[in-house]
Amino acid sequence: MAKPLMAMVFLLCFFALHSADDSSYRSLEYSILPRGLSDQKSLCSQLVQPAGYPCAEHQIQTKDGFLLGLQRVSSCDGDLEKQKGPPILLLHGLFMGGDAWFLNSARESLGFILADNGFDVWIGNVRGTRWSHGHTSLSEDEKEFWDWSWEELALYDLAGMIDYINSLTKRKLYVVGHSQGTIMSFAALTQPDIAEKVEAAALLSPISYLEHITAPLVRLMVDTHLDTIILAAGFHELNFKSDWGTVLLDDLCDRLVNCINVLSSITGENCCLNGSRFDLFFEYEPHPSSAKNLHHLFQMIRKGTFSRYDYGLLKNLRVYGQRKPPAFDLSRIPKSLPLWMAYGGSDELSDWTDLQHTIKELKSVPELVYLENYGHVDFILSMKAKEDVYDPMIKFLKSLGKSGNLLGSRGYTS
Repeated sequence: MAKPLMAMVFLLCFFALHSADDSSYRSLEYSILPRGLSDQKSLCSQLVQPAGYPCAEHQIQTKDGFLLGLQRVSSCDGDLEKQKGPPILLLHGLFMGGDAWFLNSARESLGFILADNGFDVWIGNVRGTRWSHGHTSLSEDEKEFWDWSWEELALYDLAGMIDYINSLTKRKLYVVGHSQGTIMSFAALTQPDIAEKVEAAALLSPISYLEHITAPLVRLMVDTHLDTIILAAGFHELNFKSDWGTVLLDDLCDRLVNCINVLSSITGENCCLNGSRFDLFFEYEPHPSSAKNLHHLFQMIRKGTFSRYDYGLLKNLRVYGQRKPPAFDLSRIPKSLPLWMAYGGSDELSDWTDLQHTIKELKSVPELVYLENYGHVDFILSMKAKEDVYDPMIKFLKSLGKSGNLLGSRGYTS
C-alpha cells in the first residue's frame, strides 16, 4: 500500500508541474530512451530496401479520416507487381510500429522470413505511429486527433487494411498480430464482414483479457491510475520520446521502480534478445499512442473485461444505450477460421490464466505453441524466434491448403 500511495503523490506532483501546455523541461544528459530518428524518410527506405528486399509504400484512408501507411514487401528476387504468394498482414504491438518486424537481421526478422517463404507481405501501421500520415482534416496538435483506443484500431484501421489488401489482390489474407495486434485481431474477427475476408490468424503473445498481468511497472501504473491522471492533466497523445514522456519514464525509474532493464519491467524477462540490437530497437521504438488507448487497456486490467471503451454510466447510456459497454463476443469468431497462438512462460502481459479465459470463449480449438522461457518481446526479437516460432507458424499456414483461394471462395460456419 505504501508504494502505490507514494507513487500517486509523485504522479500528481509531476503532472501539476508538467501540464499539457508547459513546454519547459529539464535538459537530459542521459535518458532510458534516446530521442529517436531525426530523419523520418520511410520504413521501406530505412529498413527494408537496404537489406536488398523490394518494398513499396502504400497509403489508405480509414472511414473516420485517418491516413495509414502500409508497406508491401517481396523476396529479394520477387516482383512487387506480380506477387504469386498469399497476402499476409503483420500487425505490431502497443507503442510499436511496422518497423518492429525488421529490427533483427534479415535471417531473424519475420517480415523478411515471410517474404523469403513466398508470402505477399504487408506491414500495417496504426494511426498515431510515425509511419502513418495523419488525418484528412485533424492536426496531431488537436485533442480530437487522439480520441481513439484499440477499439477504433480494430474496427477502422484493421478493417481498412484488410479491405485495401483484398481489393488489390482479390484474395483472402492471413493476419499475424503481436500483443496489441492480437487485441485488434480478436475484436475485428468478431465482425462477420471482416472475418469473411481472412483466411487464418496467427497470434503472438495473444491478448484479449488482461486481468492477471504481473509486469511491475505496468501494475504500478494501473494501481496509481496513471491513465486517469494523464487524461485529467490534459495529455491526449502519449509519446515516451517527447520531452514530458521521457522525463516521466526516467523519474518513475529513478524513484519508484528499478528500470535497469526497462523492457523486463514492462513485459517480463525476455530470454533471447540480441543485446547488440538494443540501440537500433530504441532508435525506432517506442512510437506514440493515445492516452485514451492506455486508459482503455487499464480499464480491462481493472475490470477483467474484453469490452468497448467505458465512458461512465451517463455517456454509456448515450453511446451504447446501456449502463456498461458491450463486450466483444469471442464466440462470434467463425468456428471454421483457423487460429494459431504462441505464448511464453515468462510473458507478464499475456498471462496463461487470461489466455485460458479467451480460449474457453472461442468456438474453435486453436493450435497452441508454448515456449517456457519466452517473454513478451521475444516473439518479435528473439535470436531463436525463427526456429521456435516462425517456422512452426509458417508450417501451420502452409498446411491449410487454402492460400490460393480467391476472395469469397470459402464460406464460414458459426
